[in-house]
Amino acid sequence: MKKNTYSVAMHKKYMRYALRQARKNLSYARGGPFGACIVKGSKVIALGHNSVLTNDPTAHAEINAIRSAAKKLKSYDLSGCVIYSTTEPCPMCFSAIHWARIDTVVYGNTIADAKKTGFHELSIPAKAMKRLGGSSVKVIGPFLLSECNQVFREWALGRDRVVY
Repeated sequence: MKKNTYSVAMHKKYMRYALRQARKNLSYARGGPFGACIVKGSKVIALGHNSVLTNDPTAHAEINAIRSAAKKLKSYDLSGCVIYSTTEPCPMCFSAIHWARIDTVVYGNTIADAKKTGFHELSIPAKAMKRLGGSSVKVIGPFLLSECNQVFREWALGRDRVVY
């Protein structure tokens, strides 16, 4: 298999891992409807969900997944990996993806979708971060948008949700 030549079916499979992480987080007031999955080859390396409400504003789903993957692989260099995120990475997360040398990010909801849901997002899309920063990270999205937006809708119905 060539470097990161994933089929649409594979992208769907791994994005649904991220969606399961986001859905697990709907029952906790720990950080919202965000999930991530990091894959290398055909192996899931790490999963993450948002946990900022544990008093760590950097604990986004992507950051948690990157931390877990780096620990598991015993390296800061995650070359050859793809990260799936239920929502377009914010500038902090995109920067971490870039610095971790992750090859590709596949995202669902857009930053604008998160902002419409009430989250305090910076309006800098991943493709703009890539362009402005001269990053080599491949950006694919929105992907499985309706499924990712459904998680936002489910979260919005919860009583213990906290918008931050």
